[in-house]
Amino acid sequence: MRSIAGEVPQGANAFPPIASYALLSDCEACALVAPGGGIEWMCLPRVDSPSVFGTILDRDAGAFRLAPSDVSVPTGRRYLPGTMILETTWGTATGWMVVRDALLVGRWHHHDERSLTHRRAPTDHDADHVLLRTVRCINGRVDVRMECEPKPDYARAAVSWRYDGPGYRSATGVTDGSPLVLRLQTDLNLGFEGGRALARTTLHDGDAAFFALAWSDHPAPTTLDEAEERLEATMDFWHEWLSHGSFPDHPWRTYLQRSALTLKGLTYAPTGALVAAPTTSLPETPGGVRNWDYRYSWIRDSTFALWGLYTLGFEEEADDFFYFVRDVAKAETDHLQIMYGVGGESELPEQELEHLSGYAGARPVRIGNDAYRQAQHDVWGALLDSIWLHTESRDGLAESSWAILRRQVEEAIAHWREPDHGIWEVRGEPRHFLSSKVMCWVACDRGARLALLREDEEHAARWRDAADEIHADVCRNGVDARGVLVQHYETTALDASCLLAVLLGFLPPDDDRMIATVEAVAEELTVEGLVLRYRTDETDDGLVGVEGAFTTCSFWLVSALAEIGQTARARALCERVLGHASPLLLYGEEIDIRSGRHLGNFPQGLTHLALINAVMHVIRADEQLVRRQSLLDSRRRQALPR
Repeated sequence: MRSIAGEVPQGANAFPPIASYALLSDCEACALVAPGGGIEWMCLPRVDSPSVFGTILDRDAGAFRLAPSDVSVPTGRRYLPGTMILETTWGTATGWMVVRDALLVGRWHHHDERSLTHRRAPTDHDADHVLLRTVRCINGRVDVRMECEPKPDYARAAVSWRYDGPGYRSATGVTDGSPLVLRLQTDLNLGFEGGRALARTTLHDGDAAFFALAWSDHPAPTTLDEAEERLEATMDFWHEWLSHGSFPDHPWRTYLQRSALTLKGLTYAPTGALVAAPTTSLPETPGGVRNWDYRYSWIRDSTFALWGLYTLGFEEEADDFFYFVRDVAKAETDHLQIMYGVGGESELPEQELEHLSGYAGARPVRIGNDAYRQAQHDVWGALLDSIWLHTESRDGLAESSWAILRRQVEEAIAHWREPDHGIWEVRGEPRHFLSSKVMCWVACDRGARLALLREDEEHAARWRDAADEIHADVCRNGVDARGVLVQHYETTALDASCLLAVLLGFLPPDDDRMIATVEAVAEELTVEGLVLRYRTDETDDGLVGVEGAFTTCSFWLVSALAEIGQTARARALCERVLGHASPLLLYGEEIDIRSGRHLGNFPQGLTHLALINAVMHVIRADEQLVRRQSLLDSRRRQALPR
């Protein structure tokens, strides 16, 4: 079904709002669940593989729906607290039922053989490679219908089902020319209509059933009791994982916890890679062409990831991502790329899928991302800041990291004077982007600090001189007549990435230029209180159309306001942006200013990382204010006559 460009049609076959989807993950694969009970996006066997269910990008691209026969809108949806298990409650004219969805996580599987994908140290847990859906009638009676219609390879292939076993309760789905085999197990009777597996039943009060879709040699549950046991085990996994974090006792704690769970869900456990998002081609502009594949791991995100994960106490995940980044940096004989596949792949060629209509008519649908070929000078700073953060947390610098960082600092020194495509990966002409220069400064600054840890005064002095030279160049060419940091050297346009100058320590919080920049972004680069990354009519990004407010940048402004001492404004803005969270506390890349709808790939890892940083900035600033007030009160009491 094709829709008018820019519209989200209403009705039974509508595209749900992006923010209404729920994320499931087993830390290898991800699934997006629509409110109507359909798994509408799932790629197998890993997050950047071709889709098996792709209805989010075309209403005829495959889905797995479990819902009442005569109702399409649920009564309520939530994550079971502290987990990635989705619970959907349905009310019908005759009764009530509850569906629980999860990608199962079990105990470590590889005892007698080694895993072919895992490069990080094995843990106690491992993905089961099973999507489990349970349904229970809790009152009255409910007519239930299940339809599982995979359409592999982005709906370019079809599945052929056959019964597997003596009865009607187990089926195998195969695709010609594909090694992927799907196994569907249930305690109900299955039937087939072409590539669709069906089941229908009436559940009465207390009745329950399950459906398990498996795609590897790990077995699916075969009975309801086993299904519920493995669902409980998955719940225990998420609870145990979350308990390792350190969360403040604060009303915003739930946002921090959901962001942490989301980031864990966006992690590809075998390598430690963190994907930017689990989706491709969800539009940044309704009906527009700003549609990109985000199922890859950006070097840029590494420093933000380590900030967030170390802050919340998730050192193992931070370490795993650090070692993934270090592995790809070590393997590079040429320039460090801006992004890699979750297995460390360096070739990510972009292509358009013309047979798919796109989300609500937004075309083209792209897979792969040609931005991997771009020169972006922020990569060296992101890598060096990651090494610095990791070294600070470990109180030591490994010899293997020294060889890598030395080469990358030298790359920054060799190229910082050249134009690039910037942090936003513009597809216009390369420019002297200020954020890229700042990140080259970060590379030299962190490199000098790390050299001092090794008592290598020669490198420390040379890299410090380079950092000072970059700093002077930026302050000379990247500041306008008002004393505001600008997007690039050839313009006076604003860019929200300039807020990173204070967050990365390029300028101190009390510097007049930094204060002026924060104020300018807050006053001139916001619409309805939300921050744009830049104004598209002032920036040659090589694309047409406009875009929404960039949620990450709104959270960056929160952190920057807190840094310069504007705590009340930071708190108010943070409350505003938190208020735009989806019903399940997830965030897309952007927010449409007019409608409040989420735009872009979903959920967006960088947004959740920026949320963690912003919320912790405000909480710490508030705690500092309380300490100051307590000290003043104590001094006043001491000054009173006795």
